[in-house]
Amino acid sequence: PVEATDDAFWDQFWADTATSVQDVFALVPAAEIRAVREESPSNLATLCYKAVEKLVQGAESGCHTEKERQIVLNCCRLLTRILPYIFEDPDWRGFFWSTVPGAGRGGGDEDDENARPLAESLLLAVTDLLFCPDFTVQSHRRSTVDTAEDIHSIDSCEYIWEAGVGFAHSPQPNYIHDLNRTELLKLLLTCFSEAMYLPPSSDSSNTNPWVQFFCSTENRHALPLFTSLLNVVCAYDPVGYGIPYNHLLFSDYREPLVEEAAQVLIVTLDYDSSTSSSPTVDGTTTGTAMDDVDPPGPDNLFVNYLSRIHREEDFQFILKGVARLLSNPLVQTYLPNSAKKIQFHQELLVLFWKLCDFNKKFLFFVLKSSDVLDILVPILYFLNDARADQSRVGLMHIGVFILLLLSGERNFGVRLNKPYSVRVPMDIPVFTGTHADLLIIVFHKIITSGHQRLQPLFDCLLTIVVNVSPYLKSLSMVAANKLLHLLEAFSTTWFLFSAVQNHHLVFFLLEVFNNIIQYQFDGNSNLVYAVIRKRNVFHQLANLPTDSQSIQKGLQRKKKTPEPISRTNSQDGVSMEGSRPAAPAEPGTLKTSLVATPGIDKLTEKSQVSEDGTMRSLEPEASQLSPEGNPPAALSDGEPWSGEASHSRRDRRRLSSASSSGQWTPTPEWVMSWKSKLPLQTIMRLLQVLVPQVEKICIDKGLTDESEILKFLQHGTLVGLLPVPHPILIRKYQANSGTAMWFRTYMWGVIYLRNVDPPIWYDTDVKLFEIQRV
Repeated sequence: PVEATDDAFWDQFWADTATSVQDVFALVPAAEIRAVREESPSNLATLCYKAVEKLVQGAESGCHTEKERQIVLNCCRLLTRILPYIFEDPDWRGFFWSTVPGAGRGGGDEDDENARPLAESLLLAVTDLLFCPDFTVQSHRRSTVDTAEDIHSIDSCEYIWEAGVGFAHSPQPNYIHDLNRTELLKLLLTCFSEAMYLPPSSDSSNTNPWVQFFCSTENRHALPLFTSLLNVVCAYDPVGYGIPYNHLLFSDYREPLVEEAAQVLIVTLDYDSSTSSSPTVDGTTTGTAMDDVDPPGPDNLFVNYLSRIHREEDFQFILKGVARLLSNPLVQTYLPNSAKKIQFHQELLVLFWKLCDFNKKFLFFVLKSSDVLDILVPILYFLNDARADQSRVGLMHIGVFILLLLSGERNFGVRLNKPYSVRVPMDIPVFTGTHADLLIIVFHKIITSGHQRLQPLFDCLLTIVVNVSPYLKSLSMVAANKLLHLLEAFSTTWFLFSAVQNHHLVFFLLEVFNNIIQYQFDGNSNLVYAVIRKRNVFHQLANLPTDSQSIQKGLQRKKKTPEPISRTNSQDGVSMEGSRPAAPAEPGTLKTSLVATPGIDKLTEKSQVSEDGTMRSLEPEASQLSPEGNPPAALSDGEPWSGEASHSRRDRRRLSSASSSGQWTPTPEWVMSWKSKLPLQTIMRLLQVLVPQVEKICIDKGLTDESEILKFLQHGTLVGLLPVPHPILIRKYQANSGTAMWFRTYMWGVIYLRNVDPPIWYDTDVKLFEIQRV
C-alpha cells in the first residue's frame, strides 16, 4: 500500500505532459488493473479518490494554466480506463457511492456526515469542467490576465455550445474545446455504463444512480448541458459547409464530439415512460410549455426538458437536423465520398424515438407536414439495407418500432400518398408511385428475403400496413402484387398450421384489403384487379380444410428449406440501378444480444376511429389479459425466435393439444376457432359482383389487355353492394416496461460496439448482453 499523502508517487499518474487517451489504454493494461483490484485494493481506492480530487480541484480553480488542463485530461482518461473494472466486480460497485473521509462538502474539517459520495463529486466536477472558460467554452472576457472568470459566478446558460433550441448565438468553432469536451463526455458515458454490468431485468424501476444524480436538480448545469448536447447533435452538418469533398481537406473535430453527445444524450434519456405520469403522456396540455398547470414532470430533468420543448422553430430545428443526419448515408450513393459518412445513425434513431415518445407535441409536429417523409425514407433505406445482416437485427427493430409509433396517427397514412420521386438507389424493384408503395415494397422485401431472426417482426410490419391502409388513395400495381404475394405465401396450409400465431398474418392482410376496398375503392383499381386475378387464394382460404387428416397433409408439405416464403411468382423485376444487394454480415462481425420484444398484443392497444376522425381506446380490459411478469430472456443467435408460443393466451393453449414432448400441434378445433372469424365477406361480395363483369368484357372484346379492364374498374363502383363498412381499427403503440428494457439493452449494445478507439468496455465482464460473433 502507498500512503495517500505520498504526492510524489501519485502525481506521476497525471503529471506527464502529452498523453492521449489511447496512450493511457496502452500503458494501463486490463490485467494490471485487475491485479491491483484483487491484491492491493487500498491502492486502487486511493488512485480513484486522488484522480477525482484532481478533477474537483481543476473545476474549483477554473483550469487557467496549461499544466492544470493537462492534469484534468489525464485524470479524465485514467478514470475512463479504470471505471469499467470497478463496475465489473460486484464488491466494488458501491465504492464510488461511499464517502471518502475528510472530503466534506464544504471542505475543511467538518463532520463526515456532510461528505459527498465520490460519484457525486466526480459528476459535479465534470459538469463544471464542461463549462470552463478557455478550456471547454470561449471566454467572454477580453483580457484574461487579472479578471479570470470565477467558475462559480458564471451563468453557464450564456455558454451553451451551439445555437438551436433556446439559444441563438453560435460560438466560434474551436477544435481544442471540442476535443476537451469529447474527453469529458467519454468519462461521463463511462460513469453511466454501470448499467452494462447488471443483467437485464423486467423491473424498470432500477434506475441508474449515476444518471439519476446527473439529471437531478443537484446538477446546476443540467439545462445548459442538455441544450448543448441536443444543439450540437442537431446542428451538425457532416457535408462540410455544403462543399463536396470538403472533408477530405479538413479533419473534422466536430464529429467525435457529436457522436459522444448523441450517446450521452440517449443514455440520460433512458427512462421508462410507461410507469410515469408526466406531461408527456397525453400531449394535451395547453398554454405555454412552462405553465404551472402541467403536472410536475419526471425527476429526470433531461426527460423533463425534452418533454417541454414546444416552440415550432425548435421542433423545426430538431427535425431538420435529425433528417439531415439520417439521410447522410443516402447522399453517399449519389456522389461517392463527396460527403463524410457518419456512423451514428442508430443513436439518432434512438434519439428520434425518445423525442416522439416523451414529447407528443413533437410527434404531432413531425406528422403535420410531409417532412415526416424525410425521416421515413432513410428508415426504409436502413431496413432494406440491413435485412440480410444478422449483426443488425437491433437496427431493424428500432426502425420498425418508429414506424409503428408513427402509424398510430392518421396523419402518417395521409402523408404516405405523396408521390415518391427521390431516387435513392435501393435494392428493390423499380416502381412509379407514392411513399406508401415504397413502404409496402420494402416490407415485402424484408419478409421474403430477410434472414430468419426477423420473423418476430412480421406482426409489426403488417400492423403498420393495416394502420395506414384506410388512408391509401392509390396503390401502384407493383405494391398491389406484393401484398397479394404475401397473402398467397402466408395462406399456404403448411405455414398456417406450423405455428400457433401464423394465422394472425392472414388476418392482418385481409384487414388491409377490407380497409382499402371499403374506404378507398375509388383510385385503387390496381389492387382490385390484383385481388380479382388472385381470387383463388381467397376461395382456398374460405374452404380451408379443418379435419385432422388434411392438417397433417398440410404440415407434410412443409418445404425442406427453413425460408418461410418462396420468392417464386413474386414478379420481382429489375432492381433500381446503382443499388447493391443487401449483404449478410461479414463472418466474425461482433454483435450484442438483445432481449425478446413483447408480442404485438402487448406492444399496441386497439383504438377505433369514429366518423369525425377522433379515436377512442377499445381495451380497458387489456391490463388483465396477461399477468405474465416474467423477465424476457436474452436470446442468442442459436435459437431463432420461437418465443411466440409463450405469448399465446390460455384459450389457444386449450384448443391446440400439446403432445407429450411439449411440442405444440394444431387440432381441428383450433383451426375452426379462427377460420370462422376470417373477415372474407367484403372480398367475396366484391368478387361476386365484379368477376362476372370482367369475364364478360374479356369474352366480348377478346381482350387479353389489362388496360381495358383497369379502365373499367376505375369507373366502376360498388356503392350499396358491399356489406356495411366496418369501423376502422388502429393499433397504437403503447409504452411498456418490455420495450423500455429492450431499448436499454439495444442502446448500450450499440454504444459498446461503437466505442472501439479506445475500446472502453472491451473484454470486461458485461452482464446486460452477450457479445457474439456472427
